[in-house]
Parts: sequence; C-alpha cells; structure tokens
Amino acid sequence: MLFAVPIGGGIPAGVILAKSRGIGWLAMSALYLISDLLLAIVFEPMMFVILWLARHLPFLQRTIDISRDITAKTIARYGAKPGPIVLIMIAFGVDPMTGRAAALSQGHGFFGGWAIAIAGDMLFFWVVMSSTLFLNNLLGDGTWAAVIIMVLMILIPTLVRKWKDRNQPV
Repeated sequence: MLFAVPIGGGIPAGVILAKSRGIGWLAMSALYLISDLLLAIVFEPMMFVILWLARHLPFLQRTIDISRDITAKTIARYGAKPGPIVLIMIAFGVDPMTGRAAALSQGHGFFGGWAIAIAGDMLFFWVVMSSTLFLNNLLGDGTWAAVIIMVLMILIPTLVRKWKDRNQPV
C-alpha cells in the first residue's frame, strides 16, 4: 500500500516495511510496478474527465492551460521534439503523472505514454530503493534510513535547482 502513495515518501517507508517482512528487491520492484499500472488505470480516465470538464468550466481550463505551459517549458529545454529517453527522464525527475502528460503532449498514446512514464518512475524507484537499503544496512535502523532518504528526496532537488539558477548566465 505504501508504494501507492503518490508522493516519494512512500518508497523508503515501503522498502523498509517490505524488507522487514522478508520481501526481496525483485518482489518490491514487482509490487511497485503493479502500483504504477494501477496508477495508469486510475489516472488516465481522470485526466480525460478533467479535460472534458474544462470545456465547460473556465477556471479549470485556465488551470489546464497553465499546466500545459509548464509542461511545454519543461519539454522545450530538451529540443523541439524530445525522444523517449528525455520523456523517461522527465518522469524520473518529476513523477509518472507528469511523465504521462509530457508523453501525451508529444503524441504518445495510452500504452506508449504510460510505458515511458512507468520506465522513468521505475528508475526513480530503483535509485531510492537501493539508497534506502544501503543506508539501512549502514545504520541498522530502518526508521532513520527512511527519514534520511525522505529528507534527501526533498533537499537534493531544491539544492540542484538553486545551484542551476545561480550558475545560469544572465
């Protein structure tokens, strides 16, 4: 269940819980993949219902337009027509729903778009899982390992963005 939490904090906690129950990394990966497949089944219809509702609700249409602008700006950094690898890295760096939206904006249908989004999310899972397991083995305490990984998941992207902003030419 923790892998179904739509924020990254569920991963370290889920990994520690799974490890304490004797579940290996391969089984954890399969469980996480199942959570991603369930996300695709739930999120895709919701995305299209929201798009349909936006035709009738101006405030929702403005929200979608803002989201499209943000997605377009994210994708624009990688060229006019980013390929699957770039889209996978967007899903890796943000989340699978954003990865799916980016893939959809580039013309990828349900299966191809979700394959891209899930590939990026699985890469993210493996990085966080292996980091959590390593830290747990090092510290011998799953709670602290999960807390430290969750804090790092918040701090590292923030620090990278600040560093990038500071080093950008004016």
